Amino acid sequence: MSVTYYVALPFVEDDDGDLQPGEAQEAQTAMAAIGRAAALAQKHAGAIAFSRNGDPGLGEFEPAVVLARYGRAPDEME
Repeated sequence: MSVTYYVALPFVEDDDGDLQPGEAQEAQTAMAAIGRAAALAQKHAGAIAFSRNGDPGLGEFEPAVVLARYGRAPDEME
């Protein structure tokens, strides 16, 4: 059974100034993930909101789709 996950993911700077992912936060809707990412970006170097479709029972997921990007985030998160 395919489901869609909505996630807000903050990014923090390590001691070398490189970006590292923080703790992902799942949301119920795309808009909730976007709002949460915007709020996380106020306290972190940046954040993204993304969605991902897949079947957790089979462990098969489609590539993530970035819904919004705030502040700094790694280029590969495009």
